[in-house]
Amino acid sequence: MADNYQLPIDGNWDVQDMVAVSNLVDAVLQVYEGGCDRNLLLENHRQFCEVIPSKSEQKKFDRDFEEQTGRSIYQTMKLTKDGNSRVIVRD
Repeated sequence: MADNYQLPIDGNWDVQDMVAVSNLVDAVLQVYEGGCDRNLLLENHRQFCEVIPSKSEQKKFDRDFEEQTGRSIYQTMKLTKDGNSRVIVRD
């Protein structure tokens, strides 16, 4: 996984938008580094979807993120469906 990655920031985003996207990225990475609270992950994803409402843009962002980090937002969010209060991936 890349330690340094660049988020594809849209020039039209304000600070709150950048924080919302960054919070989701941090939460996704936490899942792979010891776990993340399911509700926090879901809330961060909801805010991410408000910033990037287009599914195609979300997929593009996720592809870029996965290329850089080896982690997929989509695959991580699928893990929230099991209903556990904490989302953890053990490699």
